[in-house]
Amino acid sequence: MISYVTVGADDLELAKRFYSAFLPALGYGLNEGPEGLSFALPVEEGQRPLLPDFYVKPTFNGHAASAGNGTMIAFEAERQSQVRALHAAALAAGGSDEGQPGFRASYGSHFYVSYLRDPQGNKIALFSSDPNEPGRDD
Repeated sequence: MISYVTVGADDLELAKRFYSAFLPALGYGLNEGPEGLSFALPVEEGQRPLLPDFYVKPTFNGHAASAGNGTMIAFEAERQSQVRALHAAALAAGGSDEGQPGFRASYGSHFYVSYLRDPQGNKIALFSSDPNEPGRDD
């Protein structure tokens, strides 16, 4: 099981604006500290944390942050309409488009996805795969 994912950022305020445009709508809360931004799903008392957490931090070595070639982080939305709304919100908050919301021929018939780049260049996917919604072949 993946416990957490961390991406580097040179501009934490810009990263905060971008990730705050969609992660709270997916249930993530934000904690800010001197080490950066920590997004986590809420935990009820006596329960184990829902994983993974998502962190945005300056680089440890002090060099410029860079996006991984071939690296992508995917966040699951509840509905196709939420994918569309969050994609638009993330673009308005400084992201760049890497693929408009929709179905892709190479994925399952209910896999509805959009792709973005955060301000640092990290690739982000927002998807829904609810079998109760219309599928690609419907």
